[in-house]
Amino acid sequence: MTGRLALPPVLDVVIVNWNGGALLRACLASLAAARDAGSVQVIVVDNASTDGSTENLPPLPRPLRLIRNAENRGFGRACDQGAAAGAAPAILFLNPDTQVEPDALDVARTALLADPRTGIVGARLVDPDGRTARSCARAPTALGLLGRALALDRLSLVRPHFLREWDHAEDRAVDQVMGAFLMIRRDLFTALGGFDPRFFVYWEDADLCARARAAGFRVRHVAGAVAHHLGQGTTRQVRARRLFYFLRSQILYAGKHHGAAAALALIAASFCAQVPLRLALALAHRSQAEAAEVLRAAALLAAALPQLAGSLMRGDRGSPAGSG
Repeated sequence: MTGRLALPPVLDVVIVNWNGGALLRACLASLAAARDAGSVQVIVVDNASTDGSTENLPPLPRPLRLIRNAENRGFGRACDQGAAAGAAPAILFLNPDTQVEPDALDVARTALLADPRTGIVGARLVDPDGRTARSCARAPTALGLLGRALALDRLSLVRPHFLREWDHAEDRAVDQVMGAFLMIRRDLFTALGGFDPRFFVYWEDADLCARARAAGFRVRHVAGAVAHHLGQGTTRQVRARRLFYFLRSQILYAGKHHGAAAALALIAASFCAQVPLRLALALAHRSQAEAAEVLRAAALLAAALPQLAGSLMRGDRGSPAGSG
């Protein structure tokens, strides 16, 4: 083992933590049990957690690298921080609410490096009930984004974002894999400039996959690499901000990839369709607390619009609008 640790790591695993609690510890324990774990460097970037989740972490074959941020810098920025702290030829961005099977890292990395045209791979994500999640997605078109914002996918008038009709049981090229387990070649990640930090959370994986495909690389789902995924393991703590960031990032994605008209249409759909629909569902469930969270998310989005509009018009990659 000592000889193995003397060699440089072949994979950097970057985990962004925010009040992950026991989820982070379970994730690290699964990495410690992974095949050839001694050749993996784990980097945890903590976004100002207050729950003590980075204390008393389980031991790993290689010393854990822990980066503590004084404030919550968002998922994309923290991922870029973690990637910059390593040097392995492949980087895995892994959510703290995941637990990898012992061979998942090796299977995914082998698939990533087997073909130089493959730039990103994702794993088969399994939910707590043991069911394979439909986690791969279509490239979001302007009409698709607007149609889903208007809930037309529920009427089968537009296709759903995720590939629900496919069982994810075999390897294949896809438009997007989920950021809960996203492995990428380091040289490609560097060439793309990393994650766009304007996406505080949500849609940053769709953006990265879109840019990788535009650069001529394939995105692949690797069914043999399995990770157990809780889903919304930490963001479920802040429901209003979760909805706000989802809506905001959706608008940002539309503007970045489809232009200002698409972004404006999504802004209108957010306030005229998505928020009222969610509010109606909350009231139908007789949940005043849920309704209040929806209204708070709408207020946060309204307050962020001026800065978001400026960011879209400039096309900059600076401080994310509404990231506080």
